[in-house]
Amino acid sequence: MKQTNLEVKIGKLRLKNPMMVASGTFGYAEEFKDFIDLRQLGAIVTKTITLAPRQGNPMPRTCETPAGMLNSIGLENPGIDKFIAEKLPALKKIGAPVIVSIASEDDPQEFTALARRLDKLKEVAGIELNISCPNIRGTTSPRHHVTRLIAQDAKAADEVVRAVRKVTKKTLITKLSPNVTDITEIALAAEKAGTDAVSLVNTFTAMSINVETRKPKIALAVAGLSGPAIRPIALRMVWEVYQKISVPIIGMGGIMDTSSALEFFLAGASCVSVGTANFINPRATIEIIAGIKQYLRENKIKDIKALIGNLNI
Repeated sequence: MKQTNLEVKIGKLRLKNPMMVASGTFGYAEEFKDFIDLRQLGAIVTKTITLAPRQGNPMPRTCETPAGMLNSIGLENPGIDKFIAEKLPALKKIGAPVIVSIASEDDPQEFTALARRLDKLKEVAGIELNISCPNIRGTTSPRHHVTRLIAQDAKAADEVVRAVRKVTKKTLITKLSPNVTDITEIALAAEKAGTDAVSLVNTFTAMSINVETRKPKIALAVAGLSGPAIRPIALRMVWEVYQKISVPIIGMGGIMDTSSALEFFLAGASCVSVGTANFINPRATIEIIAGIKQYLRENKIKDIKALIGNLNI
């Protein structure tokens, strides 16, 4: 059999394979250069960047849970100026397409300002709109939970995506939250507003308690749950969204190995993004790429696109 084709298209991007790394789980890629050949990745999604530097949330902000982990990093990052000056040059040298994840702290118009800056940079292949981070507090009290996310409101999502679409021609990916009643409603809003793709899902709102101290294990009590524990729900959401929209889906949520990645393709994802697995096995992405190739060969499938949404029901 001839060599299998893993190439996929997301907006204007032609990726040599459908393997991405989830924002916030891979740093700025430099941290993984001693473990894998970064050029083998389909695309690298950076840690989320904001206009101003952020110190992030107070410690402790991560903990293990059964089949997963909680995190409440709070979008710690150096801000757009330092990112462009200090992080982007090293990312450019890698050779894999760089997708920059962006978020706003208080004002949704910050998305537009960030996108306008990034649109001028040739080394930036695409922009991910992180409208779904559950770890930004809208109040000053640690007892209060996060305010409503943009990704929890179809109208708000439409407005942000539409505004960003006007200021950039780069491939635009909108990252959706699973903490909604109907994720297809938000996906449809993003599609109509001009996004080139949607990525789902971000983390689930969750918590864990130390029964000895009777205190939450995370300083801000509530955090984002990721890892294999969320995979069946994330998979169901990808499948639901696939039936409603026509733009590509980037699937994520507890992908640990080849089998779990293949599930997302069958549910309708065009690409997959590995997150929590990077902390456990830094070589997970490369091993999954090899596993997908082997699966396609064994099943006499010439093109990865033949798997997308090819679920027997």
